[in-house]
Amino acid sequence: MVHSAYDSFELLTNCPSKIESIESYGSKILLGCTDGSLLIYAPESERSATVPEEMRKEAYSLERSLKGFARRPVVSMQVVESRELLLSLSESIAFHRLPNFETIAVITKAKGANAFCWDERRGFLCFARQKRLCIFRHDDGRGFVEVKDFGVPDVVKSMSWCGENICLGIRKEYVILNATSGAISEVFTSGRLAPPLVVSLPSGELLLGKIVQLTAAGNFEEALSLCKLLPPEDSNLRAAKEGSIHIRYAHYLFDNGSYEESMEHFLASQVDITHVLSLYTSIILPKTTIVHDSDKLDIFGDALYLSRGSSAMSDDMEPSPASNMSESDDNSELESKKMSYNMLMALIKFLQKKRHGIIEKATAEGTEEVVFDAVGNNFATYNSNRFKKINKGRGSIPISSGAREMASILDTALLQALLLTGQPSLAENILRGLNYCDMKICEEILQEGNYHVALVELYKCNSMHREALELINKLVKESSQSKIAHRFKPEAIIEYLKPLCETEPILVLDYSMLVLESCPTQTMELFLSGNIPADMVNLYLKQHAPNLQAMYLELMLAANENAISGTLQNEMVHIYLSEVLDWHADLSSQRKWDEKVYSPKRKKLLSALETMSGYNPETLLKLLPSDALYEERAILLGKMNQHELALALYVHKLHVQELALTYCDHLYESTHQHSVKSPSNIYLMLLQIYLNPRRTTDNYEKRISNLLSPQNKPIRMVSSKSLLRTRSRGSKKIAAIEFAEDTRAGLSSDSGRSDADTDEFTEEGSTSIMLDEALDLLSRRWDRINGAEALKLLPKETKLQNLLPFLGPLVRKYSEMYRNCSVVRNLRQSENLQVMQSRKQRATCSSYSDASSLLPCVRIYHDSICCAQVKDEFYKKRKTAVKISGDNMCSLCHKKIGTSVFAVYPNGKTLVHFVCFRDSQSMKAVAKGTPLKKAF
Repeated sequence: MVHSAYDSFELLTNCPSKIESIESYGSKILLGCTDGSLLIYAPESERSATVPEEMRKEAYSLERSLKGFARRPVVSMQVVESRELLLSLSESIAFHRLPNFETIAVITKAKGANAFCWDERRGFLCFARQKRLCIFRHDDGRGFVEVKDFGVPDVVKSMSWCGENICLGIRKEYVILNATSGAISEVFTSGRLAPPLVVSLPSGELLLGKIVQLTAAGNFEEALSLCKLLPPEDSNLRAAKEGSIHIRYAHYLFDNGSYEESMEHFLASQVDITHVLSLYTSIILPKTTIVHDSDKLDIFGDALYLSRGSSAMSDDMEPSPASNMSESDDNSELESKKMSYNMLMALIKFLQKKRHGIIEKATAEGTEEVVFDAVGNNFATYNSNRFKKINKGRGSIPISSGAREMASILDTALLQALLLTGQPSLAENILRGLNYCDMKICEEILQEGNYHVALVELYKCNSMHREALELINKLVKESSQSKIAHRFKPEAIIEYLKPLCETEPILVLDYSMLVLESCPTQTMELFLSGNIPADMVNLYLKQHAPNLQAMYLELMLAANENAISGTLQNEMVHIYLSEVLDWHADLSSQRKWDEKVYSPKRKKLLSALETMSGYNPETLLKLLPSDALYEERAILLGKMNQHELALALYVHKLHVQELALTYCDHLYESTHQHSVKSPSNIYLMLLQIYLNPRRTTDNYEKRISNLLSPQNKPIRMVSSKSLLRTRSRGSKKIAAIEFAEDTRAGLSSDSGRSDADTDEFTEEGSTSIMLDEALDLLSRRWDRINGAEALKLLPKETKLQNLLPFLGPLVRKYSEMYRNCSVVRNLRQSENLQVMQSRKQRATCSSYSDASSLLPCVRIYHDSICCAQVKDEFYKKRKTAVKISGDNMCSLCHKKIGTSVFAVYPNGKTLVHFVCFRDSQSMKAVAKGTPLKKAF
């Protein structure tokens, strides 16, 4: 039903002239007619009343007629009761005295005016003439004074004062004009048919002409504009009315095909998205537990607000029949409509605008639940029934409350709308980000429509990685039949696996094996960049792709040398060795093996053996053939500290002297760089191999077999350490000297008989001695070789001229060292003499009172002189040199001293072996019962 703001009642009929304007004066009615006359009507029951009263709901009759009131039709009238005046607008604006209606003033400038209004509080008159607006002020003593004159956009049809402003009806709209500045601001339109009408109410409010039923007539925009004029205290009423009008207007627009405009009004109404989605019957929505309050959706009458009427507008706006959603016929009509592209596009825009807020609320709920789960039992009583769980195959996923259910409805509907409008790429983007799409519904839709990319993204966002990878692998295999299979190349599996390396390493390894053969490089990059444990990757490759195992280890080593563990180093070396052994066996069977030929794999093996330390050299040495791969064998022997055997291979098997020298250089530099005492001079060892080739080759096989036998142990080092641990402090030094003696003896093969052996060897076959190589070694590395030891190893027939490149720089070096030591000695002696001289001077210059005090100073002076003399004698004794030759004999055992450690008796002439001296001292100690004395 329609609510009217005012009651209507018929007061008079059969007016003799056409009425142009109307005004009330007390209980009387003043009618201005088109012929210029003024008709005065009064209630029939109050004809004799002299005091004006209010109008009554009864019949009126003509009381008086004033012909010739105006020359032209009386367009407008207004009674000013406070001043007892009547203002009339006809040819001009005239002022009449009440109650007799005599004319007292006429404003000539108002000639041609078509509308006016009066501000009774201030006595301001405003009238419109053509496109001008004039304001006059009434002065009781002097009449009217002009105040303002403004221009307006068009002819003013209606006007009224509104405080300091003036409300104007121009064309078919209402505007507000500032009476001070003339600024104009729009209000709203007056309607499609009726002209604008502005009426001032006694309460000071304005009544703007709309007094038709806007919403019922379909004038929704005008009705919305009118809602905005409600006073601030009725904000709740205004919001409810606006929402109701927006919903009705949206349905009206939707029924008439204006889908986008319809969605804009649905947005403005804040209606639930399920209400809009009910218009799209082809959209499948997930089940929901949300219960909507009936009073939140006010569509049909706003019954909640009927008792909160307003004098400014109709309190109930009936919906148009076509938009009444309570009628089953309308619902069936909507369900029978065919979805069009425009309808779906309008829905997409609507859902996209609503999505941000809904997703934000759903995310906030998820965060709240995480916090709730974290605090656990502390808030166990807080809303215990709030959260519900469902199982989606990947664990328990909470869908607790309305926000996430609403987000699920929205995303599921949006995905379907995008697919129905041919926008699968946008659907994929939705799935790639945070979304709440219903898994079951979307999976069925995507499978039926063959939207493979979107289906993969759906699986991915729900952590269903195995299903996604199986689908991709299937599409890769079916690339020849599928129309979009070109988007699913093997690289697609690798791209999918990249984000899963840290969280799902087993899954990554399982499915990477599917593309390992077709995309080896990309798969290796996946393993390296994904931080998957190297041991795990190596194990998988060893089981599924052993031919690519070396490739992975090489790439890993190139990326970070320290990243590869000892186990993987050992694995890598074994792989290289296995391939080299196969290559050797193949060439050996064809009798094409050449020790100096290096395949790429053999180069890698040699490099790995030299640079890596994580493998077991003894194990690898047992795998090598006895008649080939000598360079590999030499490197392994070097790793086992078997330097003599390694050098023998370089010299006598490979016949590459430069490799032997490089080996010595590397060992020498590495030990000096790390401040480690190098083994007995490695260069002397190489020199001995050059000068004793027969002995070296004869003992090689025997020493190799002993080295690889299970009983072999590092006897020398163990025995030395045990010896050092068991003996006393004095005998520890003797043991150390013995060990040094054994080491020195090892360099010359036989202790104390190197010269004789050399003579014997050169007599038997001097042509086999590699003298040129030995001399070249001495000349190139003279600064790293003990000259005296090297000269002992050389044959006697070696010419001195050939030794000049070796002896020349060596002698110069030692001469320089001798000179430097002499200078240091002389400086120290001079320093001591200066100290004694200064003490002597201080003792001479001192004065003492008696001889007893002088005696200590004399003694000090005497002791200082004696100490200086002893030091000088000590330095002289240290200069004593003992010359040892091949003829020197031990005074105790009467054998040659040779290169053995010896001792010299204080007379400087008696020489004995150190071992003999030690034994003799031990026997003396036992015999005399005295401790062992040191020998000087």
